[in-house]
Amino acid sequence: MLSTAGPAASHSLIVASKPFANLNHNIPRFLGFRQFSPDCSCSGSVSFGWNSGSKRKFNRSRMEGFAVRASAQPLKNADELIDSVETFIFDCDGVIWKGDKLIDGVPETLDMLRSKGKRLVFVTNNSTKSRKQYGKKFETLGLNVTEEEIFASSFAAAAYLKSIDFPKEKKIYVIGEEGILKELELAGYQYLGGPDDGGKKIELKPGFLMEHDEDVGAVVVGFDRYFNYYKVQYGTLCIRENPGCLFIATNRDAVTHLTDAQEWAGGGSMVGALCGSTQREPLVVGKPSTFMMDYLANKFGIQKSQICMVGDRLDTDILFGQNGGCKTLLVLSGVTSLSTLQSPKNTIQPDFYTNKISDFLSLKAATV
Repeated sequence: MLSTAGPAASHSLIVASKPFANLNHNIPRFLGFRQFSPDCSCSGSVSFGWNSGSKRKFNRSRMEGFAVRASAQPLKNADELIDSVETFIFDCDGVIWKGDKLIDGVPETLDMLRSKGKRLVFVTNNSTKSRKQYGKKFETLGLNVTEEEIFASSFAAAAYLKSIDFPKEKKIYVIGEEGILKELELAGYQYLGGPDDGGKKIELKPGFLMEHDEDVGAVVVGFDRYFNYYKVQYGTLCIRENPGCLFIATNRDAVTHLTDAQEWAGGGSMVGALCGSTQREPLVVGKPSTFMMDYLANKFGIQKSQICMVGDRLDTDILFGQNGGCKTLLVLSGVTSLSTLQSPKNTIQPDFYTNKISDFLSLKAATV
């Protein structure tokens, strides 16, 4: 076991901003805090980092001044939307596939967009696979997608830790599956937990004290089919008792598509358990956090106004696009129904909506 390098205080997370007296008003939405004031008057940037002398800054001005959008319009002229953007970012579950079943018309649609010179990027909140593993899934479904075009929240967790110069001598406790472990390993980080802790049980005897690794500097929580009480307690101890320990969530999705037959409890249920036990809110790296959007824009040199986000969820995909300043297209092939979109209770309105992405083909033909 490695010993902690330096005093514990030197590994605390720094947030260089205004005081925390008005936490919900001063922290940008990409940190995952659900309460956020759209008329926030704060300005400047917020910087994150471990005490290593290196901090990364994120501009939060784009997180301010959100206005209620006009009702979404049905997509009628596909060519007009296609010609107006350079890059299409697609969610995967509910847009490209459901479970392990490809949605009709996807291969032809992607081929058409590539033929028109469009950059395609695939972003998923599902952290169970690494980018390489997702590449194999695309291949199995007959889709030609490179690893460089895939951004999963498992990768986002590792990328975020690198962006704040998380110390390599610290460890990461993972409540999640193999995808997170593989991405952390590729990034050069030490980890424990994951599927290996899925079979562990706690025998509650009088006076029993559960030990935990004091070198854990971050707990990463994602979707976990092997979730159990051992993991809840271990993660809780690390977050509450290890000085400066980060609480990172890959996403807070309420439901997910494990099969095409029904919706299943999503990663948000695992994250919620840790929120309850630690009384802490996580830093969210997946959608609708803007971390992945910022990463993509910087990596490819894309202007966000030249991006169209295509997804099936209002509170993750569409909000992700809106938070990033992109055009947005909702498809009704996944979670969101037309009645949900048009409900008076719904305040998230995409620019356009359509049934599925293959409508790009039929609507294109209709305008010729």
